[in-house]
Amino acid sequence: MNKIQHPSNNDVLGAPAGWNQRELPVSALPITRTNVAGQPAVVSYWKPSAAELAALNAGGSVALWVIGQTMPPVALEVEL
Repeated sequence: MNKIQHPSNNDVLGAPAGWNQRELPVSALPITRTNVAGQPAVVSYWKPSAAELAALNAGGSVALWVIGQTMPPVALEVEL
């Protein structure tokens, strides 16, 4: 998936403090800081490549990876 700039983006996330860019490089991620039911939330927007769309249409799935030992509350959805 390719991260994209969205009209609602109002901030950018960089690598966490102390992150080893040589071991696992990360780049800046445009985000939208918002609230959901009174809770702070962060949204990033992604578009699948043509190959990924073909894989999804063939029955593939989307995998969400979170670095660490647990997974915070997350959501995936499709928006136009």
